[in-house]
Amino acid sequence: MNPASSPVHVLLLSIPGLRQEDLSRMPTLQTLAAVGDCVPLDPGFPAVTCPVQATLTTGTSPAVHGIVANGVYDRGTQHVEMWISPDGVHRSPRIWDQLKSARPELRTAAWFGLQSKHATADLVCLPAPKHNPDGTETMWCHTNPEPLYAALRDKLGDFPLHKFWGPIAGIESSQWIARSFLEASQTNPPQFAYVYLPHLDYAAQRTGPDSPQAHAACGELDAEIARLIDGFGEQVGRDTLVVLVVGEYRIRPVSHTLFPNRVLREAGLLAVTETADGELLNMPGSKAWALADHQVSHIYLADGHDDSLVEQVASLFRGRAGVARVLVGADLVAAGLIDSSPPGKESRCGDLVIESTPDSWQSYFYWLDDAKAPRFARTIDIHRKPGYDPLELHIDRTKLPAVAIPLDVSLVKGSHGAVDPNDPHETVFIASRPDIVHGPLSMHEIRAIVMRLFDSQ
Repeated sequence: MNPASSPVHVLLLSIPGLRQEDLSRMPTLQTLAAVGDCVPLDPGFPAVTCPVQATLTTGTSPAVHGIVANGVYDRGTQHVEMWISPDGVHRSPRIWDQLKSARPELRTAAWFGLQSKHATADLVCLPAPKHNPDGTETMWCHTNPEPLYAALRDKLGDFPLHKFWGPIAGIESSQWIARSFLEASQTNPPQFAYVYLPHLDYAAQRTGPDSPQAHAACGELDAEIARLIDGFGEQVGRDTLVVLVVGEYRIRPVSHTLFPNRVLREAGLLAVTETADGELLNMPGSKAWALADHQVSHIYLADGHDDSLVEQVASLFRGRAGVARVLVGADLVAAGLIDSSPPGKESRCGDLVIESTPDSWQSYFYWLDDAKAPRFARTIDIHRKPGYDPLELHIDRTKLPAVAIPLDVSLVKGSHGAVDPNDPHETVFIASRPDIVHGPLSMHEIRAIVMRLFDSQ
């Protein structure tokens, strides 16, 4: 019998920070790879969470699906928001949309994938705290069906959002994700399930990817993966279960920090506004500003700029310590970030993109004096900061007992996003069956693998 024609349930695990060498500390994944197959995987560029997950779940490039960073900048409103969650920001259909179109009878799940709020999958869950009129928050998750979170909370307690991100982020969030999925799928298991397990991200960024803490995290996550696979296998029948494991990217040790916004400010191109809460980035008043995202920055130029401004900004970064590449024009097309050069008004890509060397990461900081840092800089505020802030994984112990985020960039020991042009296959793809894949893969190819398993390509 052709395996592809047999009844099948596919469990697709999306794991940031997974490396080939980590498998020696993860017996569940090591066994899975031995029984099936493990091949090198190119995450694509930029190798950061939202673009990688969008490429994985649509089978298209950032130029097509439109997710070029962990933040979305609207050129019309001149507003940026990091980590926005609506599924509708994708300009390409995702795996659950494509499966449902080809096989309406199939049940699907999108479990904790970023930017999946209001996804069309039959089972959906991701954090969505309720903001109360008095300024407080009530922990909640967006779910499909809508009453599902209340039932999960009754069984498992609230999702531990403080363990999903922030100074005490840890295994508890991935545990809740795995266990809540098993609860949700108990009555009517989906034929396809995408599950995001973030745990390997935390220690690798805090203390470095080769630190004892990062190595311990591998074992912690592997134990939860074992429970998840065993539990789902019992629900659907082990003979029908195909497990696919995707490493989203590789986290590398870093010892250098680049401050693109400070470079632009010192060149007189970035403007700030003085407020009682400190200096705020003035995007409309700036000739250039940077959305800093791990090892990649998108630099947006003022409307109506000419080529001389592009060259001026490019020259500020070419040859600078910590900079591997300055992408502009045709470079952005070749990198799969835009379809044509220069970026059009509908493009979310920067007019220039700065890529770090492997040992450097990029901070969003734009102030030149820490005394003028905005109030949100010392808080966990992932949506208002004009860039990603890994310092939110740390606590400034000089401020205890108050909880404050430090401004000491030397605390960050791991980052990702840049891709080695000589060996872009930096992570791994594991399949529980040996007949599914042969040879190295690129992230956009995984969608077709899933569709083939359902005879729907």
